[in-house]
Amino acid sequence: MGVPLIMVVTKFNEELPKATAKRLPQYYRIFKQLVADKVDRTNSQEIAKKLGVDSATVRRDFSLFGELGRRGYGYDTVALRNFFSNLLGDSAETNIALVGVGNLGRALIHYRFHDRNKMRITQAYDVAGNPLVGTKTEDGVPVYNISDIKKNLADTNIETAIISVQSDRAQEVADILIDAGIKGILNFTPRRLEVSDDITVQSVDLTSELQTLLFFMQDKKASNQ
Repeated sequence: MGVPLIMVVTKFNEELPKATAKRLPQYYRIFKQLVADKVDRTNSQEIAKKLGVDSATVRRDFSLFGELGRRGYGYDTVALRNFFSNLLGDSAETNIALVGVGNLGRALIHYRFHDRNKMRITQAYDVAGNPLVGTKTEDGVPVYNISDIKKNLADTNIETAIISVQSDRAQEVADILIDAGIKGILNFTPRRLEVSDDITVQSVDLTSELQTLLFFMQDKKASNQ
């Protein structure tokens, strides 16, 4: 029998620590895999081991959402999978627009988000000079001229977009997207986007991530000498 959930917080808010927010998709992935492996329940130590943190961090994160488990029993995997699914908005299909159909953009289109979550890129945009404009990618995603984005999005439920253009065009593209009704942007450029408070931006700077990785690699080498 599953453990009932008492959900105190059901969506992101300003009080939720950023570090905790970044771990939420990882918790969701862990519980999805546990359910797929037919594991009925787990505990904070096992979750922490899979995540690479200490068990106190897991318990502290979960405490922000109320009683997600029960002492002596642990966490019901199906209940927690469903909880994080609802929390992350993965209970319904999410269609996404992408701007910038270069090498990175095509790789993102080819990445099958919907095989793992209920997210998929359904429209792509670029400038008229890109030969893919007016065609479809090998994954069947139509590529439109960016000048058509406001007209195209008007008849859809798309509120999320990915920017994978050159950094000097990122702000211009963000402004176009917001004017077209986009509320959330995943930014794959190093440019810091200036947006109003009602727009959510998540940035992924691949260069910075690689530099951080190299720093920790060098740090480990130095500590082992």
